[in-house]
Amino acid sequence: TSVLLLFPSMSKDLSELMKEATKEVHEQAENTPFMKNFQKGQVSLHEFKLVTASLYFIYSALEEEIERNKDNPVYAPVYFPTELHRKAALEKDLEYFYGSNWREEIPCPEATQKYVERLHYVGRNHPELLVAHAYTRYLGDLSGGQVLKKIAQKALQLPSTGEGLAFFTFDGVSNATKFKQLYRSRMNALEMDLATKKRVLEEAKKAFLLNIQVFEALQELVSKGQENGYPVQPKAELRTRNVNKSYEHGPAPGKESERTNSRHTDMMPITPLMRWILALSFLATTVAVGLFAM
Repeated sequence: TSVLLLFPSMSKDLSELMKEATKEVHEQAENTPFMKNFQKGQVSLHEFKLVTASLYFIYSALEEEIERNKDNPVYAPVYFPTELHRKAALEKDLEYFYGSNWREEIPCPEATQKYVERLHYVGRNHPELLVAHAYTRYLGDLSGGQVLKKIAQKALQLPSTGEGLAFFTFDGVSNATKFKQLYRSRMNALEMDLATKKRVLEEAKKAFLLNIQVFEALQELVSKGQENGYPVQPKAELRTRNVNKSYEHGPAPGKESERTNSRHTDMMPITPLMRWILALSFLATTVAVGLFAM
């Protein structure tokens, strides 16, 4: 009690403390001009693919460590694999965009690898901090996911049947608002002393910083017009077979499919500057729009 008198704010629920602790970084992301560009639908297929690849590495590491600690009392109460885990969904998206050999094609920038290493370090050495990463990513994606899904689907002319957008689809969550309430209540019930709470809040801010570094790395990749070390070929942005997949449950391919393919291949920005601005817009929106609704 004496400790709480010295730090009265720490008597609040962990979810409220998390929101307060990340408010400044959140506002920085929210007020960036490239976020507004994405909201206008100004994003190319190339940027979208790069983002999806980085998210795959991040969620693979996060979920590997979650599985490692699923029975640990410092994380077990917020273990919701069916409802939240994204790795399998990202694998579907990457196969759609890159083809069956996507594992050999997707790039992993150094900043993404740094994020991955931090997640593994936390999971193996300080599992109580996993809640900071899980809360920041999952509730952010769940909150802003439907908005981002609609923007990306329209901007990239992706199939209405959902191919390429599995990441944003939470089939295990029937009511996002109620689920977020449940998640927060479970998180608030985690037993933590004052020192641990403070470390969790610092880790949440670190998660934002790691995301910002990923933004910068993707900026460099796209500004060089490269993907996985090789020049990007705009005409090969989306394989014809993948465009045709959108008609598995619709009209037979024909002139419309040719127009769809044309839209995908003509969507590359005309300058390197515009390309990296658009890449950052998607990532910033993923964090800012998502957390805004948390």
